[in-house]
Amino acid sequence: MSHPIFQSNENSPYGNLTREEFYKQHKIMHKQSFMLNKQNMKIFTQSWQPESSNQLRGLVGMIHGYTSESSWLFELNAVAMVKAGFFVCSLDLQGHGYSEGSPGYIPCIQPLVQDCIQYFDSARADHPNLPAFLYGESLGGAISTLICLRQKNVWNGLMLSGPMFGVSKKYRPVWPLEKLLPLAAFIAPSWRIVITKPPASISYKEEWKRKIISKSPNRLASEKPPAATALELLKVCEYIQRNSHELQVPLLILQGGEDKVCDPEAAKLVYKSAGSKDKAINIYPEMWHQLIGEPNESVELVFNTMLSWLEVRADLAKI
Repeated sequence: MSHPIFQSNENSPYGNLTREEFYKQHKIMHKQSFMLNKQNMKIFTQSWQPESSNQLRGLVGMIHGYTSESSWLFELNAVAMVKAGFFVCSLDLQGHGYSEGSPGYIPCIQPLVQDCIQYFDSARADHPNLPAFLYGESLGGAISTLICLRQKNVWNGLMLSGPMFGVSKKYRPVWPLEKLLPLAAFIAPSWRIVITKPPASISYKEEWKRKIISKSPNRLASEKPPAATALELLKVCEYIQRNSHELQVPLLILQGGEDKVCDPEAAKLVYKSAGSKDKAINIYPEMWHQLIGEPNESVELVFNTMLSWLEVRADLAKI
């Protein structure tokens, strides 16, 4: 099965089709709405499922990364999973996409985790007989892991792509700025840290895919994280590394060996520490942070690995 990335061009993930035409071609039913979270913020949510499938194989909750969104290029993986028979749902994190919130400002990760739990709990309640999986990219990988640490024995599998378990030295704030982050976050939490290169430029290997990202109507105006966000993300990485031994969920980690945003060594550390009896890690030596940003043939390779893993565990959960 070809991943829908093969239809994309540098102007749109949907190629020469409109989004609605794209869904119709792939026989996908798409719904979108807003959820009012516990902070009375409007959080954008959406779901995809086969138009005519009477027997879904499972449910997948997807969480995007920092500066990203649940639509645009990210949703192509959702479409691919739907074509394999899964119900897929996702949301825009606070301050991202169509959701309310200060753009890119995350002084505390817990409200984002709670938003995801609230939405995915609702989706699972609507499909109580389906095995449920989480899929997270980058920051979304960290949030997915935090959810599984909190919701033990709820999820049938955790799939992670370039998870934020440790920030690469090539991306971390330069010394002594990193040492001063707590002070900066206290005095000027919204001050945006200067990083040598924009994340997208070191995340997507294919230049034409970087152009797609830049043309998203919802892309954050600035990719520089505020000081409070940078500090919180570093704390999240440390927390996951300390507590990953408590993970019991079946686990699949997919990571680019040349990831300059999230440290592959941290992914290996979490993999080794995880208490999951069923766990696997694939490090792709020459790939970058965003695996969908690789040449299309490589995207197909990675996705087929993920899909095969997902299908096997969905079938096992129904036995």
